[in-house]
Amino acid sequence: MPDNVPDNAPPPPRSTEELPRATVARRKRTHISVVWVIPVLAAVVALGVAAQRILSEGPTVRIEFAAAQGIEAGKTPLKYKDVNIGQVTALQLSDHYSKVLVTARITKSAAGLMVKDTKFWVVSPHIGLTGISGLSTLLSGNYIAVQPGPQGGSSLRQFTGLEAAPQITDQKGRRFKLSAADLGSLEVGSPIYYRFLPVGEVESYGLAADGKSFEISAFINSPYDRQVHPETRFWNASGLDVAVGENGIDVRTVSLLALLAGGLCFETPDFASATPPAAEGAAFKVYPTREVAMKQPEAFSRHYVLAFNEPVRGLAVGASVTLMGLVVGEVTAVGLTYDTKTLALRPVVHINFYPEQAAARFSAEQQGAVRRNTEGDVQRQVTMLHRLVDERGMRAHLRTASLLTGTRYVSFEFNPTAPKVTIDWTRDPLELPVAPGEIADLEAKLESILTKVDRMPIESIGERTATALKTLNQTLADADIVLRDVDASTIPELRKALDQLHQALDNANATLLGRDAPGQQAMREALEEVANTARSLRALTDYLERHPEALIRGRIGEHK
Repeated sequence: MPDNVPDNAPPPPRSTEELPRATVARRKRTHISVVWVIPVLAAVVALGVAAQRILSEGPTVRIEFAAAQGIEAGKTPLKYKDVNIGQVTALQLSDHYSKVLVTARITKSAAGLMVKDTKFWVVSPHIGLTGISGLSTLLSGNYIAVQPGPQGGSSLRQFTGLEAAPQITDQKGRRFKLSAADLGSLEVGSPIYYRFLPVGEVESYGLAADGKSFEISAFINSPYDRQVHPETRFWNASGLDVAVGENGIDVRTVSLLALLAGGLCFETPDFASATPPAAEGAAFKVYPTREVAMKQPEAFSRHYVLAFNEPVRGLAVGASVTLMGLVVGEVTAVGLTYDTKTLALRPVVHINFYPEQAAARFSAEQQGAVRRNTEGDVQRQVTMLHRLVDERGMRAHLRTASLLTGTRYVSFEFNPTAPKVTIDWTRDPLELPVAPGEIADLEAKLESILTKVDRMPIESIGERTATALKTLNQTLADADIVLRDVDASTIPELRKALDQLHQALDNANATLLGRDAPGQQAMREALEEVANTARSLRALTDYLERHPEALIRGRIGEHK
């Protein structure tokens, strides 16, 4: 290249012969380094684990709770039969901020439990009268318990959690619907007894739609659920069962737990017909006491009215109606009647008479005749009552059953001398005659006594008594004067006579009892004569014993 050519000048063109030619060369194979094997294997394992996790994961469900007490995302588990079947993944408030939405991931093995009617609730420590529950959560924390719905139900992913745990979760038995006028001391978990044996518990309760009663869900464990029949009676055994009636005060309690936490009892009456066990969900009424629950219904009854002329305090609905001391009916209502003409008020008592109870009191031979008279046509019953009232004097009385409680009952008694009464036998219901009760009769007697006392001339008797007292005082004064005269004159003379009598007795003693007294000397001589005579008699007796022939011949010495 010439020297005068500038440095930045382009090079001169070359000839075609001097240009390089392209050649085709084969590409050499590259070998993978060993260091890449480990990352590749790690990636494959990670992909496998991720795929396995995706395949093993179950559905995601959302549960709506009123509050998220003790629930934490990524920590709180879901359990069924104490086995973890899922975990809470997220918590958030609802749109109106009134609820808490809990999102949980369920394991694939438990996906079949997420069906309609599956229940969720939060388990936390709780101490109540029926025991301690959720004690294990003190260390592990709260968890969400699951009670699955019936198998074969439709799959579901949105649920509403329960505020309280259902007491019966997975037990064999049947549920029954009970209706009660009041709860007493019942609560969820209160025991249910059959013949004093705990066989179930109260599952839930709530106010009925009419607002006048309570609806109770009762669960009876198997096999005791077979003891519940269509005619079974339930009654409230909460606390103390205190019955105040005609027999005084009766206090009962089933158990200490029922006393504290309440309880229910059930039993089938002996008079109930044989029937198969009640079906699931059968409805029953809860009676206040066992006495009311087990009361036998009467197939036939007659209604009568009693109008008393005395207060009926202590007489209540359900009180007994007796016939000569035997129960044959009951009081159904107690009220008042008003006479517009005389403006008189009278207590009115409505009663039911049960012919079956009356017939059962008679012998087997007489029951047929009694039933024909009491259960026949109305005219026959009226005729029989007419004879009992007119001929036998049957009257209704109010009697006191217990002085302690003041309860009263109606007693039909017979008094043939009772005054006749006029009865409208065509009236329905028929009004039967009454007689004064024991209290009214006592008041009448007291009033009669007071009337007689009022009629007595008490003032005149008082004046006469005062005059007699004055006369008695004068007599006593005269007697005092006489006694003074006796002391002054008669008593000294009497004392002198007594002294003379003592002197005469002393003289007699000296004459008869002294040692040298003549009387004593004469007595000694007489005694000596008696002794001599006795000795002679004894000698004669001895001689005759030796010589008995002397009584005929005489003494031998005298013949010689």
